Amino acid sequence: MFIPQGWRMDLAGIDPDQHWGVMAGLARRADAQAEWESIWVYDHFHTVPMPSQDATHEAWTLMSAFAAVTGRVRLGQMCTCMSYRDPAYLAKVAATVDVISEGRVEMGIGAGWYEHEWRAYGYGFPSAGERLGRLREGVEVFRQAWTTGSATLAGEHYQVDGAQVWPRPLQGTSAPGSASNGIPMWIAGGGEKKTLRIAAEYADYTNFDGSLEGFAAKSAILAGHCRDIGRDFGSITRTANYNVVIGANQKEIDDRLAWLVDHYKRSGVPDQILQAQLPGIKNGPAVGTPEQIAERLVALEGLGMAYAICYFAEAAYDLSGVELFEQQVIPALSDASPEQPHHRRWHLPGRD
Repeated sequence: MFIPQGWRMDLAGIDPDQHWGVMAGLARRADAQAEWESIWVYDHFHTVPMPSQDATHEAWTLMSAFAAVTGRVRLGQMCTCMSYRDPAYLAKVAATVDVISEGRVEMGIGAGWYEHEWRAYGYGFPSAGERLGRLREGVEVFRQAWTTGSATLAGEHYQVDGAQVWPRPLQGTSAPGSASNGIPMWIAGGGEKKTLRIAAEYADYTNFDGSLEGFAAKSAILAGHCRDIGRDFGSITRTANYNVVIGANQKEIDDRLAWLVDHYKRSGVPDQILQAQLPGIKNGPAVGTPEQIAERLVALEGLGMAYAICYFAEAAYDLSGVELFEQQVIPALSDASPEQPHHRRWHLPGRD
């Protein structure tokens, strides 16, 4: 499950001196409940659907803080932008957080897309090809650093010369001769020619379009890349993110959507921007009654979607939707495939 961190204006109206209490409380709540395997945040600096003065708390700072206040749930970012931090430095940060968390970090990584914050922070905004080139070189640095403790790369975009990353992440180093790649790597994005090719080469997990049609199409392309390089397609766990708008009946669903519209308006989002966002909010696979949502997620699981990360826009203000999902959707999903419960991983990301 995503923990609200402000990126999607999901801490708006809450005093900043209360933000950490809200985030930590939700993280501890997820940690205490077996329904959730992991918590997540986004790696962004400026709010959406428009930049504003509302808070957006930084992802890797939160990773370290969540590591210290939880003891069970895994900790991820969906997804870290490669170009926002040097990859050797980021490999070191992630390894440190893995030690603090006692081996619970997931590395979500992607090429990045939010042009406004790129330019505002002085990163420029390179072409998609360059951003993807950085992604490829960066994940190679991660893999070297986490498996050997050192990284060297004379790349087009990054030059690393014997960067020492000690201690290595706890994951993959506890057993002598372990073949693990270290921190699990989530290559996020659905770019068909390059991103999914990088995923076929390096990913433990992918994360792309969560609709039935989109998921099936991206999966087929990923399978093709795996065939081309000789990778076992089944060794990659395919995942997707879902905006959950849940209600016991249509009136409750409509009321939750109306609250979200009003919340964005009170946060200063102009009507034209809001209207452009609404279709995507209303028509997602995880919008509906518990029965409807469970039916769609089971259908997606049939296509190979094995890990769902759920976002509840109202979680900082109202837990009724989270509770309804826990009480009625997750049990229905477990009942639908009792013989393979270990293949399904539901995540409660950080509130962003």
